[in-house]
Amino acid sequence: MLIVGAGHAGGRAAQALREAGWPGPIVMIGAEAHRPYERPALSKSLLTGERDAGSCALRPDAAWTQDRIEHVVARVAALDLGARAAVLEDGRRFAYDRLLLAPGGRLRRLGIPGADAEGVFGLRTLDDAAAIAARLRPGAHIAIVGGGFIGLEVAASARMRGCRVSVLESARGLLGRAVPAPVGAQMIALHRTRGVEMHLGATLRAIESRADGRLGLRLDGADELVADTVIVGIGIDPDTELARKAGLAVRRGVIVDARLETSVPGIFAAGDAAEFPSRASGLPMRQETWHNAETQARCAALNMLGAARPYDATPWFWSDQYDRQLQVAGEPALGTASVVRKIGDEAEIHFHLDDRGVVVGMSGFGAAGGAAKELKLARMLVERAARPEPARLADLGVRLKSLL
Repeated sequence: MLIVGAGHAGGRAAQALREAGWPGPIVMIGAEAHRPYERPALSKSLLTGERDAGSCALRPDAAWTQDRIEHVVARVAALDLGARAAVLEDGRRFAYDRLLLAPGGRLRRLGIPGADAEGVFGLRTLDDAAAIAARLRPGAHIAIVGGGFIGLEVAASARMRGCRVSVLESARGLLGRAVPAPVGAQMIALHRTRGVEMHLGATLRAIESRADGRLGLRLDGADELVADTVIVGIGIDPDTELARKAGLAVRRGVIVDARLETSVPGIFAAGDAAEFPSRASGLPMRQETWHNAETQARCAALNMLGAARPYDATPWFWSDQYDRQLQVAGEPALGTASVVRKIGDEAEIHFHLDDRGVVVGMSGFGAAGGAAKELKLARMLVERAARPEPARLADLGVRLKSLL
Protein backbone atom coordinates (compact mmCIF):
# COMPACT_ATOMS: atom_id res chain seq x y z
CA MET A 1 0.00 0.00 0.00
CA LEU A 2 1.54 3.27 -1.16
CA ILE A 3 0.44 6.70 0.10
CA VAL A 4 1.61 9.87 -1.64
CA GLY A 5 1.30 12.62 0.93
CA ALA A 6 2.33 12.40 4.58
CA GLY A 7 -0.04 14.96 6.04
CA HIS A 8 -3.11 14.36 8.17
CA ALA A 9 -5.04 12.38 5.55
CA GLY A 10 -2.05 10.30 4.45
CA GLY A 11 -0.98 9.53 8.00
CA ARG A 12 -4.45 8.58 9.19
CA ALA A 13 -4.97 6.35 6.16
CA ALA A 14 -1.73 4.50 6.89
CA GLN A 15 -2.82 3.97 10.48
CA ALA A 16 -6.30 2.81 9.38
CA LEU A 17 -4.84 0.30 6.91
CA ARG A 18 -2.89 -1.38 9.68
CA GLU A 19 -5.81 -1.26 12.12
CA ALA A 20 -8.03 -2.89 9.51
CA GLY A 21 -5.66 -5.85 9.33
CA TRP A 22 -3.50 -5.19 6.27
CA PRO A 23 -0.35 -7.25 6.99
CA GLY A 24 1.86 -6.14 4.11
CA PRO A 25 4.13 -3.13 3.52
CA ILE A 26 2.81 0.42 3.91
CA VAL A 27 4.94 3.23 2.49
CA MET A 28 4.06 6.89 3.04
CA ILE A 29 5.91 9.52 0.96
CA GLY A 30 5.89 13.22 1.80
CA ALA A 31 8.08 16.26 1.16
CA GLU A 32 8.08 17.52 4.77
CA ALA A 33 10.62 16.14 7.20
CA HIS A 34 7.96 16.02 9.92
CA ARG A 35 5.86 12.93 10.41
CA PRO A 36 2.09 13.49 9.95
CA TYR A 37 0.59 16.17 12.16
CA GLU A 38 -2.69 18.03 12.65
CA ARG A 39 -2.90 21.57 11.27
CA PRO A 40 -5.62 23.40 13.29
CA ALA A 41 -3.13 24.54 15.95
CA LEU A 42 -0.85 26.21 13.39
CA SER A 43 -2.88 29.42 13.35
CA LYS A 44 -3.91 29.31 16.99
CA SER A 45 -2.21 27.67 19.99
CA LEU A 46 1.17 27.23 18.27
CA LEU A 47 1.30 30.97 17.63
CA THR A 48 0.21 31.90 21.14
CA GLY A 49 2.71 29.51 22.73
CA GLU A 50 0.05 27.39 24.43
CA ARG A 51 1.25 24.30 22.54
CA ASP A 52 4.47 23.11 20.96
CA ALA A 53 5.07 21.32 17.68
CA GLY A 54 5.32 17.90 19.32
CA SER A 55 1.78 18.13 20.64
CA CYS A 56 0.45 18.43 17.06
CA ALA A 57 1.77 15.01 16.00
CA LEU A 58 -0.91 12.73 14.65
CA ARG A 59 0.63 9.85 16.61
CA PRO A 60 3.72 9.28 18.76
CA ASP A 61 6.85 8.47 16.74
CA ALA A 62 7.00 4.99 18.23
CA ALA A 63 3.56 4.15 16.85
CA TRP A 64 4.74 4.44 13.24
CA THR A 65 7.66 2.13 13.95
CA GLN A 66 5.50 -0.34 15.84
CA ASP A 67 3.02 -0.48 12.95
CA ARG A 68 5.84 -0.92 10.43
CA ILE A 69 4.81 2.14 8.43
CA GLU A 70 7.72 3.44 6.36
CA HIS A 71 7.99 7.22 6.06
CA VAL A 72 9.99 8.41 3.05
CA VAL A 73 10.90 12.12 2.91
CA ALA A 74 10.94 12.91 -0.81
CA ARG A 75 8.91 14.34 -3.67
CA VAL A 76 7.12 12.14 -6.18
CA ALA A 77 7.93 13.28 -9.72
CA ALA A 78 5.60 11.00 -11.68
CA LEU A 79 3.28 8.02 -11.61
CA ASP A 80 4.03 5.11 -13.95
CA LEU A 81 0.54 3.69 -14.31
CA GLY A 82 1.61 0.82 -16.53
CA ALA A 83 4.17 -0.42 -14.03
CA ARG A 84 2.00 0.61 -11.04
CA ALA A 85 4.84 2.60 -9.49
CA ALA A 86 5.61 6.06 -8.16
CA VAL A 87 8.83 7.63 -9.41
CA LEU A 88 10.65 9.98 -7.03
CA GLU A 89 12.64 13.05 -8.10
CA ASP A 90 15.87 11.20 -7.25
CA GLY A 91 14.90 8.32 -9.52
CA ARG A 92 13.83 5.81 -6.90
CA ARG A 93 10.71 3.80 -7.70
CA PHE A 94 8.07 2.45 -5.32
CA ALA A 95 5.71 -0.17 -6.68
CA TYR A 96 2.17 -0.40 -5.37
CA ASP A 97 -0.82 -2.69 -5.34
CA ARG A 98 -3.13 0.13 -4.21
CA LEU A 99 -2.27 3.83 -4.21
CA LEU A 100 -3.72 6.71 -2.20
CA LEU A 101 -3.14 10.29 -3.33
CA ALA A 102 -3.28 12.66 -0.36
CA PRO A 103 -1.03 15.53 -1.51
CA GLY A 104 -2.97 18.31 0.20
CA GLY A 105 -2.69 21.82 -1.18
CA ARG A 106 -0.24 24.59 -1.95
CA LEU A 107 -0.45 28.12 -0.59
CA ARG A 108 -1.72 30.77 -2.96
CA ARG A 109 0.79 33.56 -3.40
CA LEU A 110 0.21 37.23 -4.00
CA GLY A 111 0.80 38.25 -7.60
CA ILE A 112 2.05 41.75 -6.79
CA PRO A 113 5.46 43.45 -6.56
CA GLY A 114 7.20 42.63 -3.30
CA ALA A 115 5.24 39.45 -2.62
CA ASP A 116 8.49 37.61 -1.86
CA ALA A 117 10.06 40.35 0.26
CA GLU A 118 11.75 39.42 3.52
CA GLY A 119 9.17 39.56 6.29
CA VAL A 120 6.29 38.24 4.14
CA PHE A 121 5.02 34.84 5.26
CA GLY A 122 2.41 32.23 4.43
CA LEU A 123 1.10 29.67 6.89
CA ARG A 124 0.79 26.03 5.91
CA THR A 125 3.40 24.01 7.83
CA LEU A 126 4.92 23.61 11.28
CA ASP A 127 8.00 25.45 10.04
CA ASP A 128 5.85 28.34 8.82
CA ALA A 129 4.16 28.55 12.23
CA ALA A 130 7.51 28.58 14.06
CA ALA A 131 8.81 31.40 11.85
CA ILE A 132 5.68 33.50 12.36
CA ALA A 133 5.49 32.86 16.12
CA ALA A 134 9.01 34.27 16.51
CA ARG A 135 7.81 37.60 15.06
CA LEU A 136 4.70 38.00 17.24
CA ARG A 137 6.33 40.31 19.76
CA PRO A 138 4.38 42.79 21.91
CA GLY A 139 4.01 46.04 20.02
CA ALA A 140 4.97 44.60 16.62
CA HIS A 141 2.64 45.60 13.78
CA ILE A 142 1.34 42.54 11.94
CA ALA A 143 -0.51 43.04 8.65
CA ILE A 144 -2.67 40.12 7.55
CA VAL A 145 -3.73 39.89 3.92
CA GLY A 146 -7.01 37.98 3.69
CA GLY A 147 -9.98 37.94 6.04
CA GLY A 148 -10.75 34.24 5.79
CA PHE A 149 -10.61 31.74 8.62
CA ILE A 150 -6.82 31.42 8.69
CA GLY A 151 -6.30 35.17 8.53
CA LEU A 152 -8.77 35.83 11.34
CA GLU A 153 -7.34 33.08 13.54
CA VAL A 154 -3.85 34.49 13.08
CA ALA A 155 -5.20 37.96 13.86
CA ALA A 156 -6.66 36.69 17.14
CA SER A 157 -3.43 34.90 18.05
CA ALA A 158 -1.33 37.98 17.29
CA ARG A 159 -3.56 40.21 19.42
CA MET A 160 -3.30 37.70 22.26
CA ARG A 161 0.49 38.09 21.97
CA GLY A 162 0.21 41.87 22.30
CA CYS A 163 0.74 42.78 18.64
CA ARG A 164 -0.90 45.59 16.74
CA VAL A 165 -2.90 43.89 13.97
CA SER A 166 -4.32 45.13 10.67
CA VAL A 167 -6.46 42.87 8.47
CA LEU A 168 -6.74 43.68 4.75
CA GLU A 169 -9.72 42.10 3.00
CA SER A 170 -10.74 42.92 -0.57
CA ALA A 171 -14.42 42.15 0.06
CA ARG A 172 -16.73 44.49 1.96
CA GLY A 173 -17.49 41.82 4.56
CA LEU A 174 -15.92 38.72 6.10
CA LEU A 175 -16.48 35.05 5.27
CA GLY A 176 -19.22 35.87 2.76
CA ARG A 177 -19.07 32.50 1.01
CA ALA A 178 -18.99 30.49 4.22
CA VAL A 179 -21.44 32.03 6.69
CA PRO A 180 -24.57 34.23 6.66
CA ALA A 181 -23.98 37.99 6.58
CA PRO A 182 -25.08 38.51 10.22
CA VAL A 183 -22.44 36.03 11.40
CA GLY A 184 -19.82 37.76 9.26
CA ALA A 185 -20.83 41.06 10.87
CA GLN A 186 -20.39 39.51 14.31
CA MET A 187 -16.86 38.48 13.35
CA ILE A 188 -16.03 42.04 12.29
CA ALA A 189 -17.40 43.39 15.56
CA LEU A 190 -15.51 40.77 17.59
CA HIS A 191 -12.14 41.65 16.08
CA ARG A 192 -12.68 45.39 16.22
CA THR A 193 -13.66 45.10 19.87
CA ARG A 194 -10.37 43.28 20.48
CA GLY A 195 -8.40 46.05 18.80
CA VAL A 196 -7.90 44.74 15.27
CA GLU A 197 -7.84 47.37 12.52
CA MET A 198 -10.16 46.15 9.77
CA HIS A 199 -9.53 47.41 6.22
CA LEU A 200 -12.48 46.07 4.22
CA GLY A 201 -12.76 46.60 0.48
CA ALA A 202 -9.00 47.13 0.43
CA THR A 203 -6.86 46.09 -2.54
CA LEU A 204 -3.15 45.61 -1.94
CA ARG A 205 -1.07 46.78 -4.91
CA ALA A 206 2.52 46.31 -3.75
CA ILE A 207 4.77 45.56 -0.78
CA GLU A 208 7.94 47.59 -0.47
CA SER A 209 10.98 46.87 1.71
CA ARG A 210 11.98 49.98 3.64
CA ALA A 211 15.41 51.10 4.81
CA ASP A 212 14.37 50.63 8.45
CA GLY A 213 13.64 46.93 7.84
CA ARG A 214 9.89 47.34 7.89
CA LEU A 215 7.42 46.80 5.06
CA GLY A 216 5.31 49.40 3.27
CA LEU A 217 1.96 48.19 1.95
CA ARG A 218 0.55 50.27 -0.89
CA LEU A 219 -3.23 50.09 -1.11
CA ASP A 220 -5.63 51.50 -3.68
CA GLY A 221 -5.42 55.27 -3.74
CA ALA A 222 -2.84 57.01 -1.59
CA ASP A 223 -3.26 54.79 1.45
CA GLU A 224 -0.18 53.06 2.86
CA LEU A 225 0.39 50.87 5.89
CA VAL A 226 3.77 50.22 7.47
CA ALA A 227 4.13 46.86 9.17
CA ASP A 228 6.87 44.75 10.72
CA THR A 229 5.50 41.50 9.29
CA VAL A 230 3.01 40.59 6.55
CA ILE A 231 1.14 37.29 6.72
CA VAL A 232 -0.70 36.20 3.58
CA GLY A 233 -3.80 34.08 4.12
CA ILE A 234 -5.60 33.89 0.78
CA GLY A 235 -6.21 30.15 0.67
CA ILE A 236 -4.68 27.13 -0.99
CA ASP A 237 -4.87 25.43 -4.36
CA PRO A 238 -5.28 21.65 -4.37
CA ASP A 239 -2.08 19.90 -5.40
CA THR A 240 -3.33 18.08 -8.50
CA GLU A 241 -0.18 18.30 -10.64
CA LEU A 242 0.90 14.69 -10.16
CA ALA A 243 -2.56 13.33 -10.93
CA ARG A 244 -2.97 15.59 -13.95
CA LYS A 245 0.39 14.56 -15.42
CA ALA A 246 -0.53 10.89 -14.98
CA GLY A 247 -3.79 11.37 -16.89
CA LEU A 248 -6.22 11.00 -13.99
CA ALA A 249 -9.47 12.95 -14.23
CA VAL A 250 -8.99 16.36 -12.58
CA ARG A 251 -11.25 19.36 -12.28
CA ARG A 252 -11.04 21.60 -9.20
CA GLY A 253 -9.44 18.59 -7.50
CA VAL A 254 -8.66 14.96 -8.24
CA ILE A 255 -12.06 13.56 -9.21
CA VAL A 256 -13.19 10.54 -7.18
CA ASP A 257 -16.41 8.56 -6.98
CA ALA A 258 -18.46 7.91 -3.85
CA ARG A 259 -15.87 5.33 -2.74
CA LEU A 260 -13.04 7.87 -3.19
CA GLU A 261 -11.59 5.96 -6.14
CA THR A 262 -10.17 8.02 -9.00
CA SER A 263 -10.74 7.50 -12.73
CA VAL A 264 -7.96 4.88 -12.63
CA PRO A 265 -8.95 1.69 -10.78
CA GLY A 266 -6.80 0.98 -7.74
CA ILE A 267 -5.88 4.64 -7.19
CA PHE A 268 -7.78 6.55 -4.51
CA ALA A 269 -7.64 10.17 -3.31
CA ALA A 270 -8.51 11.84 -0.02
CA GLY A 271 -8.15 15.15 1.79
CA ASP A 272 -7.77 18.69 0.46
CA ALA A 273 -7.06 17.62 -3.12
CA ALA A 274 -10.00 15.22 -3.58
CA GLU A 275 -13.14 16.34 -5.41
CA PHE A 276 -15.96 14.04 -4.33
CA PRO A 277 -19.76 13.83 -4.78
CA SER A 278 -21.79 15.55 -2.07
CA ARG A 279 -23.86 13.22 0.08
CA ALA A 280 -26.74 15.69 0.07
CA SER A 281 -26.84 16.89 -3.53
CA GLY A 282 -24.54 14.62 -5.51
CA LEU A 283 -22.72 17.71 -6.80
CA PRO A 284 -18.89 17.70 -6.81
CA MET A 285 -17.25 19.40 -3.82
CA ARG A 286 -13.94 19.78 -2.02
CA GLN A 287 -13.36 20.29 1.70
CA GLU A 288 -10.20 21.76 3.27
CA THR A 289 -10.91 20.77 6.86
CA TRP A 290 -9.60 18.62 9.70
CA HIS A 291 -12.84 16.62 9.67
CA ASN A 292 -12.61 15.90 5.96
CA ALA A 293 -8.99 14.69 6.19
CA GLU A 294 -9.83 12.51 9.19
CA THR A 295 -12.96 10.84 7.83
CA GLN A 296 -11.92 10.49 4.20
CA ALA A 297 -8.62 8.90 5.17
CA ARG A 298 -10.34 6.14 7.12
CA CYS A 299 -12.92 5.54 4.39
CA ALA A 300 -10.29 5.43 1.63
CA ALA A 301 -8.16 2.98 3.62
CA LEU A 302 -11.05 0.55 3.97
CA ASN A 303 -11.87 0.82 0.28
CA MET A 304 -8.24 0.21 -0.66
CA LEU A 305 -8.80 -3.12 1.10
CA GLY A 306 -11.97 -3.82 -0.90
CA ALA A 307 -14.74 -2.57 1.39
CA ALA A 308 -16.56 -0.57 -1.34
CA ARG A 309 -17.91 1.80 1.32
CA PRO A 310 -19.39 5.13 0.18
CA TYR A 311 -18.07 8.27 1.83
CA ASP A 312 -21.06 9.87 3.54
CA ALA A 313 -19.68 12.04 6.35
CA THR A 314 -21.41 15.39 6.83
CA PRO A 315 -19.12 18.37 6.15
CA TRP A 316 -18.12 20.17 9.35
CA PHE A 317 -15.51 22.65 10.46
CA TRP A 318 -14.86 25.06 13.29
CA SER A 319 -12.79 28.16 13.92
CA ASP A 320 -11.60 29.32 17.36
CA GLN A 321 -10.93 33.05 17.69
CA TYR A 322 -10.22 34.51 21.14
CA ASP A 323 -12.81 32.89 23.42
CA ARG A 324 -15.37 32.48 20.64
CA GLN A 325 -16.04 29.60 18.30
CA LEU A 326 -17.66 29.49 14.88
CA GLN A 327 -19.00 26.20 13.51
CA VAL A 328 -20.46 25.30 10.13
CA ALA A 329 -21.95 21.91 9.32
CA GLY A 330 -23.61 20.48 6.23
CA GLU A 331 -24.05 22.53 3.10
CA PRO A 332 -25.69 25.87 3.94
CA ALA A 333 -25.65 26.85 0.24
CA LEU A 334 -28.33 24.20 -0.42
CA GLY A 335 -30.77 26.01 1.86
CA THR A 336 -33.61 28.11 0.49
CA ALA A 337 -34.75 29.43 3.89
CA SER A 338 -33.13 30.01 7.25
CA VAL A 339 -34.18 30.10 10.89
CA VAL A 340 -32.19 31.88 13.60
CA ARG A 341 -31.98 30.54 17.13
CA LYS A 342 -30.69 33.21 19.52
CA ILE A 343 -28.73 31.88 22.50
CA GLY A 344 -28.16 34.80 24.82
CA ASP A 345 -26.84 38.17 23.65
CA GLU A 346 -23.74 37.01 21.77
CA ALA A 347 -24.53 33.54 20.45
CA GLU A 348 -26.81 32.34 17.70
CA ILE A 349 -27.34 29.44 15.34
CA HIS A 350 -28.56 29.83 11.76
CA PHE A 351 -30.34 26.73 10.48
CA HIS A 352 -30.50 26.40 6.69
CA LEU A 353 -33.52 24.50 5.32
CA ASP A 354 -34.22 23.26 1.82
CA ASP A 355 -37.58 23.32 0.00
CA ARG A 356 -38.72 20.21 1.89
CA GLY A 357 -37.90 21.75 5.26
CA VAL A 358 -34.88 19.49 5.79
CA VAL A 359 -32.03 21.01 7.81
CA VAL A 360 -29.23 20.90 5.23
CA GLY A 361 -26.78 23.15 7.08
CA MET A 362 -26.10 25.19 10.17
CA SER A 363 -23.84 28.13 11.02
CA GLY A 364 -23.30 28.85 14.70
CA PHE A 365 -21.31 31.40 16.65
CA GLY A 366 -20.83 31.90 20.37
CA ALA A 367 -18.64 31.49 23.43
CA ALA A 368 -16.37 28.48 22.96
CA GLY A 369 -17.64 26.79 26.11
CA GLY A 370 -21.13 28.16 26.63
CA ALA A 371 -22.56 27.36 23.19
CA ALA A 372 -20.78 24.03 22.70
CA LYS A 373 -23.72 21.79 23.60
CA GLU A 374 -26.19 23.69 21.42
CA LEU A 375 -23.76 23.68 18.49
CA LYS A 376 -23.22 19.95 18.80
CA LEU A 377 -26.97 19.28 18.79
CA ALA A 378 -27.42 21.59 15.81
CA ARG A 379 -24.77 19.63 13.94
CA MET A 380 -26.58 16.37 14.78
CA LEU A 381 -29.79 17.77 13.29
CA VAL A 382 -27.89 18.34 10.04
CA GLU A 383 -26.29 14.88 10.12
CA ARG A 384 -29.68 13.22 10.58
CA ALA A 385 -31.38 15.35 7.90
CA ALA A 386 -34.01 16.35 10.45
CA ARG A 387 -37.18 18.11 9.36
CA PRO A 388 -38.53 19.93 12.42
CA GLU A 389 -41.05 22.74 12.41
CA PRO A 390 -39.10 25.96 11.79
CA ALA A 391 -40.79 27.73 14.70
CA ARG A 392 -39.55 25.04 17.07
CA LEU A 393 -35.97 25.53 15.89
CA ALA A 394 -36.15 29.19 16.84
CA ASP A 395 -37.95 28.65 20.18
CA LEU A 396 -35.52 28.52 23.12
CA GLY A 397 -38.28 26.87 25.09
CA VAL A 398 -37.88 23.82 22.85
CA ARG A 399 -34.77 21.78 23.53
CA LEU A 400 -32.83 20.94 20.37
CA LYS A 401 -32.33 17.42 21.69
CA SER A 402 -36.09 16.85 21.50
CA LEU A 403 -36.00 17.64 17.77
CA LEU A 404 -33.64 14.77 17.02
